Amino acid sequence: MFFVPLGLSASLVTFSHMIINGTLTRGNDAEIIIASYVVAMSLFGITERLGVLLRNACSALVRDKVSFRAMSIVSAYVVVSLMLAAASVAFTPVGKWIFSTLFGADQSMISEIISVYQVLIFVTFFSAIRCLFQGVIILNRQTKWLTIGMAIRLIVMYLLSLYFIQTGNIDARTGAIIFLSGMVVESLISFLEGRVLVKKMVDKDPTHSIRTKKQIFQFYHPLILSSLIIVMVGPVINAFLGKTNEIELAIASYAIALSIAQLFLSFFTYIHQIVLTFHKDHPQKVQQFTVMIGFIPTIILAVFCITPIGAFVIKHLLGASDRLVAASLESLYVFMLMTLAFPFIDYCNGLLMVKKKTKVMVYSQSTNLIFTFIILVVTSAIFPHWNGKIGALAQSVGMVSELCILAFILYSGGKKNQLRHTEKNFVNG
Repeated sequence: MFFVPLGLSASLVTFSHMIINGTLTRGNDAEIIIASYVVAMSLFGITERLGVLLRNACSALVRDKVSFRAMSIVSAYVVVSLMLAAASVAFTPVGKWIFSTLFGADQSMISEIISVYQVLIFVTFFSAIRCLFQGVIILNRQTKWLTIGMAIRLIVMYLLSLYFIQTGNIDARTGAIIFLSGMVVESLISFLEGRVLVKKMVDKDPTHSIRTKKQIFQFYHPLILSSLIIVMVGPVINAFLGKTNEIELAIASYAIALSIAQLFLSFFTYIHQIVLTFHKDHPQKVQQFTVMIGFIPTIILAVFCITPIGAFVIKHLLGASDRLVAASLESLYVFMLMTLAFPFIDYCNGLLMVKKKTKVMVYSQSTNLIFTFIILVVTSAIFPHWNGKIGALAQSVGMVSELCILAFILYSGGKKNQLRHTEKNFVNG
């Protein structure tokens, strides 16, 4: 009852992007419009990710009005910092340099990209507010409100999309406006429900140790570093796919396979919230639940690949050629390794947040990036004909290495605690 609404809300995010893409394809010069929107979104994704972390921090650290007040102050610092950074990109020459040099965008697209990013600044604000209060909602186990908020967001975005299609006034900025409208609505719903729940909190919980901004920053700071590390995986993989025998086929097949794998994983991206909410009182049940659902994404992906369903969907629903269908399925077979590792990585990360040991994530995700890079270097040099499979293998091995580090650190820590407890009992007779 707690988990399913979380999974549904995560899965519904996919439809919000489908609404935007479906609108932009109806504009004049659709290729340029979509490309401009995608480039702006790729930079926005980095800043939004840092705001989304407020959801995890809030559900892990807030238990009373005192801790929520400290969390709100930290959130204000984060939001202001993110918006100032985004504004420096949107309204100064820095933005033109970033999009033309780092992202390699054509000069004719720069003004369109900048106009999109200027709207996305406001999305950053509302997304962060949404995540802060969603943390409170999750803490109080009212997860149905996440699904309700996402459903209403989709309705608003779809209606606005119909308006733009009817008027024919579609450019790259249109996508950002639709995105912003949906985020404002979802943020408002989360805020209204979250405020009600905050008012019901006790003023000061004597059993809760989080009181100050410093304590929250100590938890939040490693999350920022680990996110900045892991966000580099995508660009590194894309760079090495450019060294394959058939570059266009490699990039396209990898992109299709990754989007399908992420779609199957999207429902299972909140396992860490199960740990944050229930592990303290029911550690064994949380472990059993994780094992029960952890293999489902891999089973679904296996059925998709092995049966004719996969080829049918990629060919007829995504419009891929027979050659691209075959290459995408080859990459999807490899991505089974990633879908197998991800749920248990999320479980381990939840344990680290419960134990307030988020610094470990910096090491585990650094390991992920290092192994991803090593696999890319080796396979692109020896097996360039593998094309998109190179990216799938590198990303999958990277995640398996991350899981191994997490499991080792948590197991070692558990053994030390057990030994310490045994020694204490021995001393006490």
